Amino acid sequence: MKYDKNSYLSILDQIKKEDTESSINMNDRVLIVDGLNTFIRSFAVNPAVNEDGLHVGGLAGFLKSIKYSISILKPTRCIIVFDGKNGSKRRQKIYPEYKQNRKVKERLNRNVDWGTAPQDEQESMKHQISRLIEYLEQLPLNLICVDGIEADDTMAYVSKQILKESNIILMSTDKDFLQLVDDRVKVWSPTKKKLYDKNSIFEEYGISSENFLLYRMMEGDKSDNIDGIKGVGLKSIIKYLPMIQDSKRVLVKDVIEYVEKTDSKIKALTNIKNSRKLLDRNFHLMQLFNVDIPNHTKMKIQGAVESLPQKMVKHEFQIMFMKDKLQSQILNLDSWLLEFMKLDRIRGLSIND
Repeated sequence: MKYDKNSYLSILDQIKKEDTESSINMNDRVLIVDGLNTFIRSFAVNPAVNEDGLHVGGLAGFLKSIKYSISILKPTRCIIVFDGKNGSKRRQKIYPEYKQNRKVKERLNRNVDWGTAPQDEQESMKHQISRLIEYLEQLPLNLICVDGIEADDTMAYVSKQILKESNIILMSTDKDFLQLVDDRVKVWSPTKKKLYDKNSIFEEYGISSENFLLYRMMEGDKSDNIDGIKGVGLKSIIKYLPMIQDSKRVLVKDVIEYVEKTDSKIKALTNIKNSRKLLDRNFHLMQLFNVDIPNHTKMKIQGAVESLPQKMVKHEFQIMFMKDKLQSQILNLDSWLLEFMKLDRIRGLSIND
């Protein structure tokens, strides 16, 4: 038989590829998506309509955003998390004003003429998010939505307490997730197209990820209606509390002890010293290291994570896609679905483990 070097090399490459694939664990590199955060952002900025004049920006924008993120980040698994019903109640018991100013404003998407559109804004939003769930149920993903808990807590619990050996990427524009960044957990900002690790947090903010929560507690969060300390921002925090730049975690009591020994004429430090109760409250509202959720809720989340992702149902997705007339938004559906087919293959390998 004639020796064909190219055929031999091709066989070796195939064997190598199969060996590599068989060694992939589904939980090696897990992308966890903040579902509502991604949808609201897409709905707000994408004015796209289909052939019938219906606004589809939230739906199409979400699908394009997760596909793009998966193609860039190359996860072995994707989990999408939504806020559960009454998810804010626990924090509202601590602080009744929590998220009280978060009602969806009129004309959220200013590029759509809602006066002439077939649907009004509220109706369109409800329809699109409901339809989005139907699309996601045809893809090889895990969807998690547990009543009584916010997506932030679910994502934090999964990344810190359940998938403790996995490399985790949290996808959200919410800066609160940056407190979770360590050698194993990173945060992907879909708007900045930036993957935050410990070094990039320090480069952008000048503080360590270990003390990012402390900075957020002092600054507050306007989007959640959490007030911070008056006259205290990032620059003054770095200037007057240099220990926040260290990799060692600084506690509230350490800050109070420090400011009590400093010049009382500095207004920012005086304000910090007089804000012990506010800092304690903000800690309980904002910390994600060890989330306070009931055991039965933890069991539900763990069960959802331990379940295999659903099997990809390509033909159902295609039928829905054609019915909703999304061709103008996702031009090459087969190419778009390719990244999800890769996830489906990893899912299949996991079944055979």
